[in-house]
Amino acid sequence: MASETSTKIEWGQRVPQPEALALIPEVMARKFKVIPMEINDNTIVVAMANPSDIFAIEALSTRTQKRIEPYAVTEKEVMEAIDFNYKGYADIEKQISDIGQTKRSSNAVKVSEDSAIIDNITNTPVVQGLTLIIDEAVKARASDIHLQPQEHNLRVRYRIDGTLYDMFALPLETISPLCSRIKIMSGMNIADHHRPQDGHFSINAKGRLLDVRVGTVPTVYGEMVALRLLDKSRVNLSLTELGFMPDSLKIYDEMLKSPYGMILVSGPTGAGKTTTLYASIDKLDHKAQNIITIEDPVEYRFKNINQIQVNTRAEVTFAAGLRSILRLDPDVILVGEIRDAETAGIAVQAALTGHLVLSSIHANDTAGAVVRLMDLGVEPFLVSSALIGVIAQRMVRRVCSNCARPVKAPILEQLAYKKEMGEEKEEFQYGKGCRVCSNTGYHGRSGIFEIMRISDKMRMMMLNREELAHLRSQAFEEGMISLLKDGMQKAREGITTPYEVLRNTYTSE
Repeated sequence: MASETSTKIEWGQRVPQPEALALIPEVMARKFKVIPMEINDNTIVVAMANPSDIFAIEALSTRTQKRIEPYAVTEKEVMEAIDFNYKGYADIEKQISDIGQTKRSSNAVKVSEDSAIIDNITNTPVVQGLTLIIDEAVKARASDIHLQPQEHNLRVRYRIDGTLYDMFALPLETISPLCSRIKIMSGMNIADHHRPQDGHFSINAKGRLLDVRVGTVPTVYGEMVALRLLDKSRVNLSLTELGFMPDSLKIYDEMLKSPYGMILVSGPTGAGKTTTLYASIDKLDHKAQNIITIEDPVEYRFKNINQIQVNTRAEVTFAAGLRSILRLDPDVILVGEIRDAETAGIAVQAALTGHLVLSSIHANDTAGAVVRLMDLGVEPFLVSSALIGVIAQRMVRRVCSNCARPVKAPILEQLAYKKEMGEEKEEFQYGKGCRVCSNTGYHGRSGIFEIMRISDKMRMMMLNREELAHLRSQAFEEGMISLLKDGMQKAREGITTPYEVLRNTYTSE
């Protein structure tokens, strides 16, 4: 049983000994929800979710041939520790090393070579190797996997909390069978190595059902592959969980209650626009309203919502799909992205004819989104009549709650905070780095938002085609909080750091 002193150990500061990890395999650790911590002579100290499980203790003792000294931790803590400490990189390299090397010439790929590749990718080593790569990405909370062929090796990178990390390298010749395996799973053309392709597949990884979006493109050293991992279990996020502050959430909730009009979400790629749109429609009444979406691609599927996938080959574009939706008696329409003049025009007309339209658009800030609509050819009087409001957003990394501690910030961060908030503050929460956050100091992400609700005075400014700066100044006069200020408020509360806010909101202005 765990001693009284052992349960008081600061769990987040303890690092398992590699020798202890080697004695208990990952399969057994997951089965009994244990993590081996250290070896003391003939005793092995283990953290257990259930330290009174005598059957687990007996099995561990038989396996290790040592006395087991357990101490209690929560099940969540022990499973996170297993994910972090049992790295499968060695297993990946072992599986990949068994793959037969596929010779490629610099000329067009021959049929015999393609046949050899197909034979290789049906072999267990390739299948297991790819599965292990995806499993390790899930363990690391990665949103993307990049397989990037270099001059001498295959670079494997994971995007975690919006930042890319080099994880390990594989022999260069493994890219061909791995890429071919991915193409078969994604329904792509395995014989075409010279043109970009895209596809998707589903896979069960570590008990999670993932939709994987795939893109390939030829490079000078071979085909580069990017895998976007979409975890279906994480789709039901509320607007509060996304990072809306109470006052901002109240304004946005009022905007969503509008029976018709247009709400735009702006920001660069990766800013979380689609997640915000999904959380918005999830808040609406699915039973009383006919909600239809047109997306490219449909990332997550919702009950009681009709979702349409863009398919250019079948001539189902945003514009064509939007026209069809208008004949299906919708109450709420979600347009994945306004990319062109035709889509912009139809979306605005839909908003003016009694529909609530939600969409994303690429712009730096809220006022920029309004100008972007006009640049796409929509007349100012239509924009001013249709728009309810605009949200600009970015994603910042959250400080790891397990290893956060107050630290005096660099002088530049202090000055930026003072300039924006009008108050002095020297210390902020920073993550020291621990097993939970993979020693990055950050764990998860939060949105920072700028919400501009269109007032009558702002509508008149649009009609008069006033400059973007004047429109933005009027929004601030009416109480709009900038992205930078919203971020600094979160830094003050210890959610993120001033550095993260500056990194994601910096402009040349």
